[in-house]
Amino acid sequence: MEIRWYILIIILGSALVTFIPRVLPLVLLSRMRIPPGLIRWLQHIPIAVMAALIAHELFLYDGHFSIVNTRLEWLTAIPTFATAIITRSLLGTVLIGLLCMMLLRWLFLL
Repeated sequence: MEIRWYILIIILGSALVTFIPRVLPLVLLSRMRIPPGLIRWLQHIPIAVMAALIAHELFLYDGHFSIVNTRLEWLTAIPTFATAIITRSLLGTVLIGLLCMMLLRWLFLL
C-alpha cells in the first residue's frame, strides 16, 4: 500500500480546522472571569437549540407549516417527552423516541 501525502495533508488540515474552533475559545475563556449573568444566559443555549430542532421536526413538512403530515412525529413526541420529564435520562429518552418512531413507521407502512 502506498502512502499518498496529499491525503495525509488533507486529513491533518481537516483535523486542525476542527480542533482550532473547539480549543481556542476554551483556552481564551479559561483565563477570563465570566460574569454570572453571562454564565446564566449561556446555560440556556443548549435548551434553545434543542427546542428549535424539535420544533422544526414537529411543525415543518417539506419546508411548509404542517401538523397533519407530521403526525408520526407528534405521536412519537408524546411518549418521548413524557419519558424525558419522568426519568430525566438522556439515554432513556433517546431509546424511547427511537423505539416509538420505529414501531409507528412499521405499523403505518404495513
